Amino acid sequence: MRIPRIAVVAVAVLALVAGACGKSKSSSSAAARTTITVGSANFSESTIMAEVYAGALEAKGYKIVRKYNLGAREVYFPAAKAGQINLFADYAATLLEFVDNNAGKATSDAAVTVSRLKTELAPDGLTALTASPALDANAFAVTKALADKDHLTKLSDLAPYASQLKLGAPAECATRQYCALGLKSVYGINFKELLPFTFDSPEVKTALKNGNVDVAELGTTDGTVTQDGFVILQDDKHLQLADNLTPIISTKLLTSDIQSILDKVSAAMTTTDLAGLDKRADVDKEDPTTVAHSWLTSHGFTKT
Repeated sequence: MRIPRIAVVAVAVLALVAGACGKSKSSSSAAARTTITVGSANFSESTIMAEVYAGALEAKGYKIVRKYNLGAREVYFPAAKAGQINLFADYAATLLEFVDNNAGKATSDAAVTVSRLKTELAPDGLTALTASPALDANAFAVTKALADKDHLTKLSDLAPYASQLKLGAPAECATRQYCALGLKSVYGINFKELLPFTFDSPEVKTALKNGNVDVAELGTTDGTVTQDGFVILQDDKHLQLADNLTPIISTKLLTSDIQSILDKVSAAMTTTDLAGLDKRADVDKEDPTTVAHSWLTSHGFTKT
């Protein structure tokens, strides 16, 4: 029996609607069954980005366990390899050099660097997703008084004075290619002493202000630089590479839905945004998770 065309169309439309509803329900159910443990390093920007990714996933129905302020990369990366955390935000070039033992594979191109990072992370059961435009590279700052006194505007200017100066930076800086090792090999900078401080922390900035250290390792998105009267020395020999923020996730948990959510968040975050968020946490002393949620809300990533 021939079915009228209008009936065929109606049946097709009903089938599409039913299929769409079924897919939405299935996707929602999958999210509800998935628990993702999100970790961070022990500085505010890392916590902000961890919460940005966590909050966006949570708004889509994923169950989130938070393990923030774990410590340096030497702490949270082994935790990720062991499955103790499933998602964290990191800096593409620095992480690549960390996992490949400073083999020099990182470049100034974020896409190339992330591609190489994916290859290195695969045996560890981890996947690097698309890098964000937001870039936070290591930066080295001095007080304006020291910059004026010794006419310091770039890192090359620092080399003749470094043997008399103290550097405030994380203890692991001593073995990092983009910190003390690189400063020595690229610029010929050898500091008198390295005093250990948490990366870009209020404590290292206080030490710089008070003269307890002469140079401090900060981040390029640090919101306190102008307010505190510091001068970031130009990286004139391009030691720093593509340290774009990049989400790293356990491969076994990665789905197209999770990747879509995280990619959209990464694409929306800019260096200017990140600097503003850092300022709110580090200068205005707002809670990093509160800061993260305000960004999520303003960019439409919260639950509606």
